[in-house]
Amino acid sequence: MKREILFVLPSPFRDEFRIHGFRFGSGSKSIAVVGAMRGDELQQQFICSRLVNRLQDMEEEGTIVEGHEILVIPSVNPFAMNIGKRFWAVDNTDLNNMFPGYSRGETTQRIAAALFEHIQGYRFGVQMAGHYLPGDCIPHVRTIRTGYENLELAKDFGLPYTLVHSPLPIDTTSLNYNWQVWDTQAFSIYDGHSGVIHADTANESLAAVLRFMARHGIIRCRTHPGYHSEIIREESLVNVKARRAGIMYAMCRPNDAVRRDQILARILDPYDGSTRWEVPAPEDGTVFFVHSRPLVLENSLLFSIIAG
Repeated sequence: MKREILFVLPSPFRDEFRIHGFRFGSGSKSIAVVGAMRGDELQQQFICSRLVNRLQDMEEEGTIVEGHEILVIPSVNPFAMNIGKRFWAVDNTDLNNMFPGYSRGETTQRIAAALFEHIQGYRFGVQMAGHYLPGDCIPHVRTIRTGYENLELAKDFGLPYTLVHSPLPIDTTSLNYNWQVWDTQAFSIYDGHSGVIHADTANESLAAVLRFMARHGIIRCRTHPGYHSEIIREESLVNVKARRAGIMYAMCRPNDAVRRDQILARILDPYDGSTRWEVPAPEDGTVFFVHSRPLVLENSLLFSIIAG
């Protein structure tokens, strides 16, 4: 294992900003794994730290296949994580929407440019991503529809679902999108949690990355075969939005099977506890996403359901 400092940014008030990378094996650039891009993605950094530890053992055992290089970057935004902020601490910009970056631009553009320089040229790219909405979801692999995506490869992670996202204008500056445009098969793994450490889903995400590498001859490792991944289009999800604001008392979790008109949650009056609205399931299906913050505003997304 080679531990490297990939980028350094001097700070006038505190320690230098550094991005650390861990290289395993040698030869062709086979796979790069990028962890926490935002300050609340503790689970994503935890998964990458577990991956670094596992690959270090595998390198000592000689089970990394000769001719393959693996790069793991556990954290890209340690400053925000240190002070408990989601985005870049100074101007509240999202690092994940600064790619491919600009070496003479704003601070986050320069960080993105430096990172992208190191992770370009890899055959596969994996981002351990946190959901952009506050909530929990079924662990899945997500790819952006760019014309370069390969859904059959996404199935090799063995996660329950492969979600295909149709890009919005803002997505064209994301890491996943730009990786694909620059000839890397890119995938984002959504563990289902961000701001907390959840051991069970962390183990599932770690196993998914190892399974993918084993199936593509990068490592020699016996892994659980995983799931036969079902491909779903994001636009096919049935979304349930809040008709009233208040305290949300959820009555289901991700991966629960629900029936039409089943009560998914109650929106409570924050002063007297009365029920303002009972949230019904619009379709039979499986709960994919559940909003997790207790206070919800009117028209907030509460649930996403895989119909059928």
